[in-house]
Amino acid sequence: MKPVRLPAAATLALPRWALYALGLLYILPGLIGRDPWKDDAASFGIMWTMAHGGFKDWLLPNIAGLPSPEEGPLAFWLGALCIKLFGWLVGDVLAARLSTIGIFVLGTVSLWQTAFRLGRRAEAQPLRLAFGGQPEPDDYGRTLADTAVLIYLGCLGLLLQSHETLAVTLQGSLLAWFLYRSVRYIEDPSRRNAALTGLVLGALALTRGVASPIVLLGALLLCTRLLKLPARPVLRNLGLATGSAVLVMLVWILPAMLVQPYGLSPVSEWLVWNAGQLSVPSWHSIGAFFRVGIWFCWPAWPFAAWAAWAWRRQHGMLHIILPTCFVGLLALLVLCDPVPENGDLLKLLPPMALMAAFGLPTMKRGTINAIDWFSVMVLSLLGGFVWLFWVAKLTGWPAQLAKNALKLVPGFKPEFGIVAFIVAAAATVGWFLLVHWRLSRQPSVLWRAVVLSSGGLILLWVLLMTLFMPDLNYARSYASVGQQIAARLPANADCIDTNVGPAQRASFAYFGHLPFAGVEGGKCSYLLLQESLRKPADGAHADANRQSVLQTGDGPRGGQIVLDDFRPRDWTLLWEGRRPSDRTERFRLYQRR
Repeated sequence: MKPVRLPAAATLALPRWALYALGLLYILPGLIGRDPWKDDAASFGIMWTMAHGGFKDWLLPNIAGLPSPEEGPLAFWLGALCIKLFGWLVGDVLAARLSTIGIFVLGTVSLWQTAFRLGRRAEAQPLRLAFGGQPEPDDYGRTLADTAVLIYLGCLGLLLQSHETLAVTLQGSLLAWFLYRSVRYIEDPSRRNAALTGLVLGALALTRGVASPIVLLGALLLCTRLLKLPARPVLRNLGLATGSAVLVMLVWILPAMLVQPYGLSPVSEWLVWNAGQLSVPSWHSIGAFFRVGIWFCWPAWPFAAWAAWAWRRQHGMLHIILPTCFVGLLALLVLCDPVPENGDLLKLLPPMALMAAFGLPTMKRGTINAIDWFSVMVLSLLGGFVWLFWVAKLTGWPAQLAKNALKLVPGFKPEFGIVAFIVAAAATVGWFLLVHWRLSRQPSVLWRAVVLSSGGLILLWVLLMTLFMPDLNYARSYASVGQQIAARLPANADCIDTNVGPAQRASFAYFGHLPFAGVEGGKCSYLLLQESLRKPADGAHADANRQSVLQTGDGPRGGQIVLDDFRPRDWTLLWEGRRPSDRTERFRLYQRR
């Protein structure tokens, strides 16, 4: 027997304006008024270099001359295209983030459509009530789609990653699109749907390599076998999908191999990077998966686990088979990553949110009420603390909170921002209205269990990205350092060699317009060194035991300069400094004597 029994009153759709408003409140804070931070500055640097460079820069992703072809160019192409189209209007940083908004819309719309199509299928419908009154298939599908989107927006990992110009962000949205295309293919296994499925696979390969497309193709094949679709047409259509994916990949691979930009082979570097993405699962990757995944996929994973238990006796149902296969194989892919990153877990969120949406109708009212009360108490308390810290940093009271708020940003002078205050106050009022609606009307709609948790998380994000945006920019941006270096650099400087990391290089190139040595290299008259100020484990002084390496480039540039062999007598120190909030790194600018 199906585990779902619902009246029609429980399937009232969330008003469209409310869903759109939540989406805007979710994605816009954190994009407007934020400098490129260390986490996403490198990706922005590639986009900025492409937009202001030539055709070779589009074939060889690089950060102001530092080659970075590993992941693939598609995410950077989208950002660079937005800079070319809108940079003159809104600035290069915000223009690049317009692609982030489009990526977010692609992911959420794809997830909504996937849940809607699965929710309206006959096998997913609730049990018919004795005297009627059960929901119509379309109403039930819309309710499940709204629920899946709310769970998706409530995941902590998506909140942190979806506001950054990263390739993993595009990968997560493309995976949601692939889920939709998979449902369309299973419902209508035609050549057209197979070719469109391959189009998404090719886009995924150009975003973060071929490992994910191969696993997704295997997951789709497994779904077709569990659903007992005819084997021969399925294999033929999946072969067509593979061919379509290869054609999409050739859009970059073929020109890059023919042109050999800057005398380098970006495709070879990309293939080497792909080969290093898989290994046997280790204790390190397993530990990282569970340690990070518990909070990254919250609250989707508890609902998804409950769905697997509640529907365990039902067999051959697409709405359970599809997300289960995808979650299982993608989790195995993450475990096989020798260098796990938090962003890799984004792949799990769309199928996990989809699975969680079908588990929610089977939960008891008492459990749902407990989730609501937990969300109201915890999120309201956290929101109050954010307001209290904001008041403390502006007024100095309470003194201990003011001290704690300002010690992370030494030298920062907080100022009152009227626009930020109005936005934060409006979001807070909206939260109280949402809580009042939930507690006073006691609605029976299905999505009531997750609207408070998603809304409260969005409230906290809005408060942080408005009230504390100046503090975060001061602490995490390299804008001030780049401008200081530019002020000390002579106007006729030829080029700068450097060992700074990708994020710092991108920030200095954008904020300071520093003329870093290009991909092809050459002898530069200036040298910018980044040194770590962390003390070695044996307690020796950091400067006495430096092992930093100054990368002078790859290929035709060749060679490395080891700081142990660096002779200060051959150089003149022009500037020395660091970010006020970072005590672990220092930058020095030299001129060759």
